[in-house]
Amino acid sequence: MKELILLVCFILFSLNSKAQNTAEDKLGSWFMYNGSHKLSEKFALKTMAHFRYFELTNEFQQSIYRLGVNYKLNSKVNFTAGISYADADTAYQSPSELLTEFRLYEDINVNYKLGDFKLKHRFRFEHRFIEKNAIKSTENWLRYDINAAYPLSEKWNMYVFNEIFFNFKGDLISQNWTGAGFLYKLNNAVKFKAGYFYQKLQNIGFNRLQLGIVLNTNHHKKTK
Repeated sequence: MKELILLVCFILFSLNSKAQNTAEDKLGSWFMYNGSHKLSEKFALKTMAHFRYFELTNEFQQSIYRLGVNYKLNSKVNFTAGISYADADTAYQSPSELLTEFRLYEDINVNYKLGDFKLKHRFRFEHRFIEKNAIKSTENWLRYDINAAYPLSEKWNMYVFNEIFFNFKGDLISQNWTGAGFLYKLNNAVKFKAGYFYQKLQNIGFNRLQLGIVLNTNHHKKTK
């Protein structure tokens, strides 16, 4: 818990001390829920809800909800397919039209260990159906995420990640996210995470604090 408190205090002090009033100079926040609910030996339900802000607790930026079905091929490889919905405010401290998106997505997940490190690769294909100012468009994205976690103790893990976004309509490399944080295991079902990441877009970058809960449940009853 001490590491988590120090991380949050450092981020707040170093980034939120700036007096500017542009979105790029603010420390924003992401409040996150992620869930994995085992249905059988091979299948699980994936759920997610994120609430994102330009500032720590106000100036709404985006909410996103995701639901998917996961299939476990083996201990290292699994696949997810699902749907998601997002709405966003595209302007900071000024009125703007909401941007809404309906998405279909497919994930390929590869997990393995390298010494004490747990490495995860995720390839996500997204098909985005966007509506902004009553104008509809469609985009196809490829996202590649690499995540490395290192155990600090039985309860604590530290993680780092990088995710790059490829948009096949317009700029090829659309975004890049880089971050790190701590994961605390309360028990087998509940984990808490806190971290920082930098969200780089084409002409702007955002500093973001991430606070989240991870919920894992098992609804599969083994039969003898």
